[in-house]
Amino acid sequence: MDNTLNQAYSAEEFRRQGHELIELLANYLAEATTDKESVQVTPWQEPAQQLAYWQEDFTKPATNPLALFQDVMDKSIQVHRKRYVGHQTTPTLPITILSSALMATLNQGMGVYEMGMVGNTLEKIMTEYLAQKLGFDQEASGFVTSGGSLGNLTALLAARAAATDIWNAGYKDGQQLAVLVSEEAHYCIDRAARIMGLGSEGIIKVPVNEKFQLRTDLLEQYYQQAISQGKQVIAVIGCAGTTSTGSYDDLEAIADFSEKHQLWFHIDGAHGAPAAFSPKYRHLIKGIERADSVVVDYHKMMMTPSLSTALIFKRGSDAYKIFSQRAQYLWTEQDTEEWYNGGKRSFECTKAMSVLNVYTIFRTHGEEVFRENIEQLYGLGTTFASMIKANPAFELAYEPQCNIVCFRYKAEGDLSSLNKEIRRLVLEEGRFYVVQTILNGQSYLRVSLMNPLTSEQDLEELLQNIEEKAASLVASEI
Repeated sequence: MDNTLNQAYSAEEFRRQGHELIELLANYLAEATTDKESVQVTPWQEPAQQLAYWQEDFTKPATNPLALFQDVMDKSIQVHRKRYVGHQTTPTLPITILSSALMATLNQGMGVYEMGMVGNTLEKIMTEYLAQKLGFDQEASGFVTSGGSLGNLTALLAARAAATDIWNAGYKDGQQLAVLVSEEAHYCIDRAARIMGLGSEGIIKVPVNEKFQLRTDLLEQYYQQAISQGKQVIAVIGCAGTTSTGSYDDLEAIADFSEKHQLWFHIDGAHGAPAAFSPKYRHLIKGIERADSVVVDYHKMMMTPSLSTALIFKRGSDAYKIFSQRAQYLWTEQDTEEWYNGGKRSFECTKAMSVLNVYTIFRTHGEEVFRENIEQLYGLGTTFASMIKANPAFELAYEPQCNIVCFRYKAEGDLSSLNKEIRRLVLEEGRFYVVQTILNGQSYLRVSLMNPLTSEQDLEELLQNIEEKAASLVASEI
C-alpha cells in the first residue's frame, strides 16, 4: 500500500485535480465582467473573523483540495473583477497562471547557472530588452528580483558602492551618508536608507509642487545644506511615478543636477516606467535613459504575477560591485562577472524563475499588449478625472498623469473623516474596492485603474455609490 508521501506525489491524482482547478479558475475569469449584484470584489470580514475561520479550518483534513481552493477564492479580494480599482495590483494575464504552474513545478534556484540555466538566460534577454526600450545603450543590463522594495534597496547599495568602500571597510566614525528623494517617494526608499544605516538624518526629503512632483528647483539648496552639515550625498532618486498620485518627476532636470554633482541617479519606475511601451505616453519618462539605475515592476503595469521586478543598470558591470563575496560551493571563479550566476548580483540565491511569466507574455501576445494596456488605463484615468470635475459633489486633488486618481466627496465639516467613513462603507459593502491616501495632510479617496476591463459605466456607478454612502453619513451626522 502506498504511504502518504507516495500518494502526495501521485501524477494521476495531480492530473485529476489540475483539470478541476483549471475549470474553477476559468469560471472565475469568466465572471470578471459580470454586473450581477451578488458578485463582490471584496468579501469583507474583520481580521478576527478571518483568523477564527482559518484556525478552525486548519484542524480539518482537506480530502479534496479543490474545496480549499474555492474557499480561499471566496474569502479573498478579487483583482480580476472590473470594479477592483484599489491598490496597484494587476489582474494577471491568464497565460501567466499557466506559466506560474510550470515555474512551481520546475522550482529552479537561480544563484548558480546549473540550477537556473533557463531562468538566468531569460533574465539577461528580458532585462536587456527592457533597458533598450527605456533608451539605454548596449552596455545596460540587469536582473529580476522579488519586488520594488528589494530592487530599490539594491540600487541604493550600488550607489553606495560607487561612492564608498563601506561594503569592505565598514562605516568610519561620524560618517553620514545621505540620499535626496521626493517627499512623495514610496516608503521603501526611506526603509532602504534606514536598512543601510543612513538613519533619518540621511534621508533628505525634498518638497513637491502642486502636482506632487519633486521640486527640482530646490535640489541645489537641499544638497548644499547637506554638504554644510558634513553629509556625503551619494544619490538622488526620481519617481516615475509616485505611489500615492502616480506623478512623474522631471527626470531630465534631476539628471542634469546629478551629472553636475557626480551623484548616482536612481529612478523608482516601478509603476510608471512601462510608459516606454506607449508612443502616446513615452514623453512622461523623458530622461530615464540618463539614470544610473531604474526599477521596473513587471507585476504592476505589465500584467505579471507578483513579485517580479527588473532592476536595470546603465552600466551592467555596476551590478557586480554591490555584493563582492566568496562562495566556493557556488562559483568556481569568485571575482569574475558572470551573468549566468545570478547570486553574484542579487540578494537572492534560491530565487523563483518569475521572469518566465513576462517572457511567456512576450512570446504569446507580443509587446503590443503592453501598449494597449497602458493606453487603455492611462486614458481611463483622464476620463475618470473629467467625470469627477463634472460632478459638483466631488473634488479632484490634481490632474492625473496616469491611471491613479485621487479625489474626495465635498460637504460641510471634516472632509477627511467623512471620506474615511465613505471608504469604510464601500469596502464593507464589497461591490467596489477603493483605497485612501493622505495629500497635504488631508484624506482622499484613491483609485488605481489597473483592470482594462473596467468601463466608464463602472466608474459612473462608483461615483453614484459614493454619493449614496455620503448622503447616509451626512443624514446621520457621522
